[in-house]
Amino acid sequence: MQQIKIFKGIENDLSTLESEVNEWIVDSGADVINIFGNIAPQSGSGPGKSGSQTHSEFPPSDILLIVHYRKV
Repeated sequence: MQQIKIFKGIENDLSTLESEVNEWIVDSGADVINIFGNIAPQSGSGPGKSGSQTHSEFPPSDILLIVHYRKV
């Protein structure tokens, strides 16, 4: 049966998101069909908010990854 798994992270912490996805793939034994994603301005960001974590005028963007897989 085909299913999806959704992961969310932020752009200044990509290594954590990558580790989370890779660990899930190994632990679940999923047969991955496809991985796709999107990057978008972080929720709640707007004028007057600064990205203190990135020392930038803009806050880090949200990253969404969707893993399409077969359950084994």
